Amino acid sequence: MSAATDKARFYLEKSVPELKEYEQKKLFTKDEITSIIKKRSDFEHKLNARGATPIDFVRYVEYEINLESLRKKRVKRMGIRTGGHNGQRRIFFILDRATRKFHGDVNIWIQYIEYTRKQKAYKKLSMILTDALRFHPTNAELWIYAAKYALDEHADMTQARSFMQRGLRFCKNARNLWIQYAKLELIYVAKLVARQKILGLDPASQRPKAAEQPGLDDNDADMVAIPKITEEDINPTLPGDEVDENALETLNATPALSGAIPMAIFDSAMKNFNNDDLLAFNFYNMVLEFEDVPCLRKILGHVVETLQSSQPTSPRTRICNIKFPTAGVRVTSPEFPRALGSSLALLKESQPLDAGLAQEVVNWLKPLAETEDVDPSLKKVILFTLRNAERTLSA
Repeated sequence: MSAATDKARFYLEKSVPELKEYEQKKLFTKDEITSIIKKRSDFEHKLNARGATPIDFVRYVEYEINLESLRKKRVKRMGIRTGGHNGQRRIFFILDRATRKFHGDVNIWIQYIEYTRKQKAYKKLSMILTDALRFHPTNAELWIYAAKYALDEHADMTQARSFMQRGLRFCKNARNLWIQYAKLELIYVAKLVARQKILGLDPASQRPKAAEQPGLDDNDADMVAIPKITEEDINPTLPGDEVDENALETLNATPALSGAIPMAIFDSAMKNFNNDDLLAFNFYNMVLEFEDVPCLRKILGHVVETLQSSQPTSPRTRICNIKFPTAGVRVTSPEFPRALGSSLALLKESQPLDAGLAQEVVNWLKPLAETEDVDPSLKKVILFTLRNAERTLSA
């Protein structure tokens, strides 16, 4: 017990200069500083005694975060210039101790990562992510987080892909990791398309060349084979400020924009999971979220073809095929009625409905029926079809 007490005293003594500064600049009263010392003493004794738990560290961190927030408010209100002392360093120190002691607790790592990201300490965050992944290589959510962080904060798609590829080596049976990898690629495509629009190179006004069979990289059997992409593919060199039509067509036909990469990921996932229709169904619905991506229908068509060749009678296969004509068409657009008519014609071919397909039809049409600004006559058709599906379920 004496060793724990000595350690607690050592950590408390390190905060003395900080507390003296607070008292001199009247940021906190003597009573408040006494209360701070008592609180820190209680926490330090708990943390350094036997039987300390992760929640003890969490409560300590929460206290210090609240204290730092109060300090910042008073500094701003009083217009005081403070020295080098701040609560951020102490909070980092506590979280570092927590991850060292309970490196097997993922929640502690997540709290450390989130706090560091909020403080925009990106260099430190990179080191924390590396340590977290080293201790938890089989945690798929950590790999997904790291990849999204690389893309969102640093716009580094190469690093994001690297995280996903390495994650699949350790978490090959994590279905969500495969889907999130493809989603990351589609987010990247969406960003490239948005960039084209800003530069006046809207791919919607261009007709991309049909994608050729991509060359795949088979150097590593553990890696997902994705088409090669070069910097020139994404940022083609243009002479002066003129738009080179050939360069634009080449850009739109690259794997980055043609959908070849998400399809390669899908094919690898289906091979890994023995053509599981649930995986394909979830993949299909994920892709549907990207309405403005030019390669949307190409990817969805590939998913439907794969499902029809592997499990043609599955309710999930049939609903994906039925929904396909409306993919990428907004409910309120003039093109939607015709697209819905094509979907309903496919649905009619599937009559009579079994319970599995009826449930999928209900899941598809219910949100459409609740959409605002839908044409009244169109809404009647949707509601009629929806009621028929619901009758099948209740029969």
